[in-house]
Amino acid sequence: MLELRLQLTADELDAGPETIRWHLEQEQLRVLSTSTIRRILHHAGLIVPEPRKRPRSSYIRFEAAQPNEMWQSDFIHWRLQDETGVEILNWLDDHSRYLLSCSAHQPVTGDAVVSVFLATVAEHGPPRSTLTDNGSVYTSRFTGGRNAYEYVLPLLGIQQKNGSPGHPQTQGKIERLHQTQQRWLRARPPAGS
Repeated sequence: MLELRLQLTADELDAGPETIRWHLEQEQLRVLSTSTIRRILHHAGLIVPEPRKRPRSSYIRFEAAQPNEMWQSDFIHWRLQDETGVEILNWLDDHSRYLLSCSAHQPVTGDAVVSVFLATVAEHGPPRSTLTDNGSVYTSRFTGGRNAYEYVLPLLGIQQKNGSPGHPQTQGKIERLHQTQQRWLRARPPAGS
């Protein structure tokens, strides 16, 4: 089998476990499973596995050390009973995963983000930082300006953090909350208002 692998490789042909298994069948030799062939090739140092994804153990999990150290925010789209679209704005404490605020808007605007944020700060005290995606209600950094939320945070001494575009895992806790929230909403009759 190892000789067959080396010959196929020298001939610049596919030399994977399935191909080797096929050749063994054609020569009416003892046929092994592809997983056994793979193990033999790996043990002989002829193949090195190349995982397509990073193993979960390589993910760096982070969590704020104290309550009010960091808040996460995002919103979801939802339909009412009459198919009217609404957006549900959530603020979540990163350390405790406590849902600090949940409010519905048509639609979520920059002014709504600021007013709900300030009301939440008045109730729970200010966070040291916030973590959001790059939605225009949270940041205007890609359009060359600053929005109302970006003006309020420095006035309160709060650091603004934004996840990388197209990388929602950074805001994983709020994204996970959205799954639970949507499951809860789907299990009930659609709201009228």
